[in-house]
Amino acid sequence: MRLGVLPDLIEPGKPQQNGRHERMHKTLKAEATKPPAGNLQAQQRKFNRFREEFNHERPHEALDQETPASLYTASPREMPNKLPPLEYPDRFEVRYVSTNGGIRWNSQWVNVSIVCAEEYVGLEEIDDGIWNVYFGPLKLGRLHERHMRIEDEYGRLKRHKV
Repeated sequence: MRLGVLPDLIEPGKPQQNGRHERMHKTLKAEATKPPAGNLQAQQRKFNRFREEFNHERPHEALDQETPASLYTASPREMPNKLPPLEYPDRFEVRYVSTNGGIRWNSQWVNVSIVCAEEYVGLEEIDDGIWNVYFGPLKLGRLHERHMRIEDEYGRLKRHKV
């Protein structure tokens, strides 16, 4: 996101919205993990063989029977040596996310996400005690001070265990 690349999110629990990707995972699991290899190095070799065949040998219907490697072109954009900092408008409260994924808010702990660890998030007050939480330009959710929890895009305060 620091380079201007934003994720394209799908609704949770709707894998059919990305069927081709789900199919690749099914094939990967069948060919590279069943049966599992005897140790980590052997498992990595199985994965490497799958990746080589999948990208360089196996034609893909979604690619007009071409291989991914035959269509791949490297980006002309170079990766910078140092990522630019995230910037937030002056009206935002900015908080540093600790290594365990949370911030201090009103002297209390609020879990944000381990994905944001050691980064800054911005909070924009939209109502009394209600704040939109951003990671750069991406809205992560909404902090409700009454609950001291961040609800997701679908209004859920509690996370589902996988």
